[in-house]
Amino acid sequence: MSNSSSPKPMTSHSGNPLNGTIKVPGDKSISHRSLMFGALAVGRTTITGLLESEDVIGTANAMNAVGAHCMRHEDGTWTVDGVGLGSLLEPEAPIDFGNAGTGCRLCMGIFAAHPISVTMVGDASLSRRPMGRVLNPLREMGVQVVARTGDRLPASIRGCETPLPITYRVPMASAQVKSAVLLAGLNTPGTTTVIEPVATRDHTEKMLIGFGADLKVEINEAGERVISLQGQPKLNAQDITVPADPSSAAFPIVAALITPGSDVTVEGVLLNEHRIGLITTLIEMGADIEITNKRDTGGEMLGDVRARHSALKGIVVPADRAPSMIDEYPVLAIAAAFAEGDTVMLGLEELRVKESDRLAAVARGLEANNIPCVEGEDTLTVTGKAANIGGGTVITHLDHRIAMAFLVLGLAADKPVSVDDASPIATSFPVFADLLTQMGGRFSKGSEIAA
Repeated sequence: MSNSSSPKPMTSHSGNPLNGTIKVPGDKSISHRSLMFGALAVGRTTITGLLESEDVIGTANAMNAVGAHCMRHEDGTWTVDGVGLGSLLEPEAPIDFGNAGTGCRLCMGIFAAHPISVTMVGDASLSRRPMGRVLNPLREMGVQVVARTGDRLPASIRGCETPLPITYRVPMASAQVKSAVLLAGLNTPGTTTVIEPVATRDHTEKMLIGFGADLKVEINEAGERVISLQGQPKLNAQDITVPADPSSAAFPIVAALITPGSDVTVEGVLLNEHRIGLITTLIEMGADIEITNKRDTGGEMLGDVRARHSALKGIVVPADRAPSMIDEYPVLAIAAAFAEGDTVMLGLEELRVKESDRLAAVARGLEANNIPCVEGEDTLTVTGKAANIGGGTVITHLDHRIAMAFLVLGLAADKPVSVDDASPIATSFPVFADLLTQMGGRFSKGSEIAA
């Protein structure tokens, strides 16, 4: 994978407006789950619009390693010939998840409820990320785990012959933890229950129901989501169309908002209520955003998002919005750099344990480009409209979203902006630079700052 190859610096330059209509790659969360649920279903699942990034290809390889058959066809569609729930095979070698935290954590749940031994490894970035939040509830279900100190990769999982159903209250807002427990519950006799105090993206619940699982979501007296799953259903193969990823769409949307003269439309963007926190926030900041052509596919809403250059103002972004936009804070910080006044972002503790310590990485990147900011333990305040923005080189820490966010900055900054390594972008948005170039963006390879 590219993250293990030599660094590939890149620089972005301002001067051109961005104009055009584009479609960004398919949603990463739904792409991962389409492959996984297809592997656990009976029959052939056909997937249109799958995100063909390194992370998602890693999930396809993982499913192949345990007996499914994931295959890309000449017309761009993918098929998954599933083995059926409970019929996974023990892989012959360790499974390498590269940089894919979602793929790794969700697969831990799948493997936990099958009587197989699996060793899971990842790249340097993934190997630093905490896995205990997923492994601890799996241990309660009877799974044996041998992991590096601090519950980090590499980790070996010995799944259960007869897993124990549990009721688990998720201690942090994490769709990955919730999903891992539910996926372990699929092949567990009885009822597995997850209590979610703060609602997170619900693709797992919607897609499991679509594949035939007996799953119910209720709200208790405390206002918490209570998700109950009956174990050992028969999952049936599906035809799936993957909508455009809102986390990827965030980059051209913000680029258009901050670059004078820009008018960009991103087609077919997923509008799931748990994924549109950034759009809500940008509109509150005064962004000229219009959503048209709303339609439904497979239980998910999508639409076309038009963004035009706007006069933004700083706001306070509440902590309870974080689960619906956790991956978009790096690019929100870039929008905030062009807003009048201070933008205060609250409830950012989860950023500390993403592909990098994203909170620190964003703050250091802003400082390197003359943008005033204050980093708190779980907050970030960005003061916009500073003079002489840009001119710095950003350390990405192998984090694709840090790389893309600061390359967006350079498209509107007073001086070019460089990132030390653009290769991690391939993990989620391989055509990022190509699409933005198509609309008028300017990029050069290397880290030398042009005049």
